[in-house]
Amino acid sequence: MNNSLLTNFILLMMFLSIKISAQISPGELTSFHANLEGLSNCTKCHELGKQVLNSKCLDCHSEIKILISNNNGYHSSPEVKSKDCWSCHSEHHGRNFRIINFSKDNFNHSKAGFALTGSHQKAKCEDCHQSKFISDAKIKKRKNTFLGLNKECISCHEDYHKGSLGRNCDGCHNTEKFNQVRNFDHDKTSFKLTGEHLNVDCSKCHPVEIKNGTRQTRFKGLSFSNCSPCHNDVHKGSLGKDCKSCHITKSFKIINQNTFDHSKTRFPLIGKHNSVKCNDCHKGSVSNKPLFSKCIDCHQDFHKGDFVKDNFVTDCRHCHNESDFSPSLFTIDQHNKSKFLLDGAHLAIPCISCHKKENQWKFRFASFDCQSCHQNVHGNELTEKFFPGNNCQSCHSSSSWRTISFDHSGTEFELLGKHKSVECRSCHYKTETDNRRKFKFVSLKSDCIECHKDIHFSQFDDNGKTDCRKCHSFENWKPEKFDHNKTRFSLEGAHSKLDCSKCHPSELKNGNTFIKYKLDDFKCAACHSQRL
Repeated sequence: MNNSLLTNFILLMMFLSIKISAQISPGELTSFHANLEGLSNCTKCHELGKQVLNSKCLDCHSEIKILISNNNGYHSSPEVKSKDCWSCHSEHHGRNFRIINFSKDNFNHSKAGFALTGSHQKAKCEDCHQSKFISDAKIKKRKNTFLGLNKECISCHEDYHKGSLGRNCDGCHNTEKFNQVRNFDHDKTSFKLTGEHLNVDCSKCHPVEIKNGTRQTRFKGLSFSNCSPCHNDVHKGSLGKDCKSCHITKSFKIINQNTFDHSKTRFPLIGKHNSVKCNDCHKGSVSNKPLFSKCIDCHQDFHKGDFVKDNFVTDCRHCHNESDFSPSLFTIDQHNKSKFLLDGAHLAIPCISCHKKENQWKFRFASFDCQSCHQNVHGNELTEKFFPGNNCQSCHSSSSWRTISFDHSGTEFELLGKHKSVECRSCHYKTETDNRRKFKFVSLKSDCIECHKDIHFSQFDDNGKTDCRKCHSFENWKPEKFDHNKTRFSLEGAHSKLDCSKCHPSELKNGNTFIKYKLDDFKCAACHSQRL
């Protein structure tokens, strides 16, 4: 090809190029994309024969691609993510075309994945969208960009806790004020707040420390396995380190009796002590340690010091236990070591019968005479000879009052015959004229008629005294000792064969019928009629 033809060909191609370019490009690109002008750059944005694909845009705008892949930012919102880039960012409308149609005043910030709440609503856009808050070096160089920020609070705000509590400030704070902890739930920590802990100011447990030259509140690394890091152990470790085994958080003065193990103390709770309220022993406060070496340290001395002297015990536990004060554990063997031996019927008598008089318990006695407990029914009828030292045991035994060991032969009236089988009370228990009955000993006469009825109505009185023993014995009432021949009328001949009633008739005198033995006349005519 000669030079003329070559020149014409070049001119033609230049013409065609201008012609084709005018047909392919609808207009100039914006100043942002001006570097992409020319046919050789078309495929950087366009696929041949196709429209602009989002993938082409994102290959260049990698910062947007990263946001979308992380499902962050405005372009990840549902109403934007499904659109084509060119539907919002159209090109070829000239160098000065506004390819980003964005209004700060009307922008719905929640579509960017970060809703403005609280104090953020009052902040200006430029307060947050500053290069100093952008960590990406590429984006950091841009001017008037809204990209490059993340949603973490510490990207804009100083981390007061220096990373000790993580990066999520929302767990404690809200967007109103940082110095007000609104969202923190202490129950989600390893130390749940209960009882009075709910009313304690945070600073009481979380102290302010100087760390790396700055003041910081300590939230982590606190010891709370037991209470002693915050509270003074008034027990000085004597009850262990687990305060929860005794106390509850509502109040230190309230003891959890269901969990407290009193056996760890020097006074294990046994029997009735298990049901006693703590304050009954620990007056005013559970920290008050009561005396407990003796029962009377807590309990009133019911016996008024009766067991404090001599050889008696000095504490309740020797007679009582924690199950109950009654019955007493004081044994008969222990009682027999005292000055009063229990035997006979005394073994069956309840303690209360002797030791409680007029609602007053008494255990020490000045005297152990029977009359200390028993009434002297004999009054003054017994002389010192038969009642020495008011000692009833000279006649009675402790087995039974009715068992009498008295030797009657020592008196002026020896018991003979039938008198040996007669009960004492038959003679010695008499009814007085006023119908009262009383025992009679000294005042009881030895005459037969003192106990027996005189059926002879004083026929045999001798100076006012009738001696029945002249005729009768103690075996029966028959006049076995009577000898008619010793009377003034001896029985001879036919008289000895007569029945007594033939000579001794029955008579009625003063309303009494009796046999007359004392005859007024012993002449024969008194009994026999005279024959003329």
